[in-house]
Amino acid sequence: MKIADIELGERPLLLAPMEDVTDPSFRYMCKRFGADVVYTEFISSDGLMHEAAKSLRKLRIDAAERPVGIQIYGNRIEPMVEAARMAEAADPDLIDINFGCPVKKIAGRGAGSGMMRDVPLMVEMTRRIVQAVRKPVTVKTRLGWDDESKNIEEIALRLQDVGIAALTIHGRTRAQMYRGEADWTLIGRVKNNPAIRIPIIGNGDVDSGPKAAAMFDRYGVDGVMIGRATYGRPWIFREVKHFLRTGEVLPQPSVVERVAIAKEHLDRSLAVKGEYVGILEMRRHLTNYFKGLPDFKPTRMKLVTSLDRDELFATLDEVAARWGDFDTSAVVPAPLSHEL
Repeated sequence: MKIADIELGERPLLLAPMEDVTDPSFRYMCKRFGADVVYTEFISSDGLMHEAAKSLRKLRIDAAERPVGIQIYGNRIEPMVEAARMAEAADPDLIDINFGCPVKKIAGRGAGSGMMRDVPLMVEMTRRIVQAVRKPVTVKTRLGWDDESKNIEEIALRLQDVGIAALTIHGRTRAQMYRGEADWTLIGRVKNNPAIRIPIIGNGDVDSGPKAAAMFDRYGVDGVMIGRATYGRPWIFREVKHFLRTGEVLPQPSVVERVAIAKEHLDRSLAVKGEYVGILEMRRHLTNYFKGLPDFKPTRMKLVTSLDRDELFATLDEVAARWGDFDTSAVVPAPLSHEL
């Protein structure tokens, strides 16, 4: 599969953009375990226009992440065009437009998946962005606004016509949010339309090697994007790639390996964000590495309250010492609704 001139090989795996999750340290960890493309958290075009510090920080990418995409969202054309130019100046490999976020405060004002209710505006915004930048432009969206307006087949053709380089489709409507099972049937119909010439990437509910293989084989998608299943589990890319290559399911990492991964992740966060912010923003990740361990609450409280680097590393050593022999075969973190 290729996105423009970016060669990704056969059956590539992509990390979905997730707000408050896919920061530089988490992207680095997913890349290390085999993600072929990673994406930033989504970035508000209005935030960039007003030079909001949080939005500007999200533009920072590292060479170790490549290929990496910067995702932007908004509901007005001119700010989105300018945001795309600012994103391009950060030198990503591609720029992604978020037409899929279902969160009320985003979709309710016409951004994210709210754009699916105004397809002409969606298409014109995309056309203007494609014309404004030299980097490949991709789009992530959903099947439609609700069950009565599943218009992804029309949208795919119209976005292709204005020059996008690839399309990612989440197999739910906006009305579904993250409820029920993702429906890949329409994703397959888009992919297998003879008029479609760009790569089609499927997204939704892939949390194992067998599921990813089934989506590739059953629907013929060019790539699979994994979102919520990566949370507390960046090694899922290693698992899926191993299954795609061998047909074998890898065992879940031991507690000792999880501790080593958590330490590496924490180190990376501290290096990127400094000790105070790096620790605060790692809290959401640290405990998810160890979901399912018995009698873990006191240790969890230490992991989410300490602001001292050495104390955190000592607590992680305690986890390895106490639960090192615990059978992790059934310990898979519960997915969260952060996927955008």
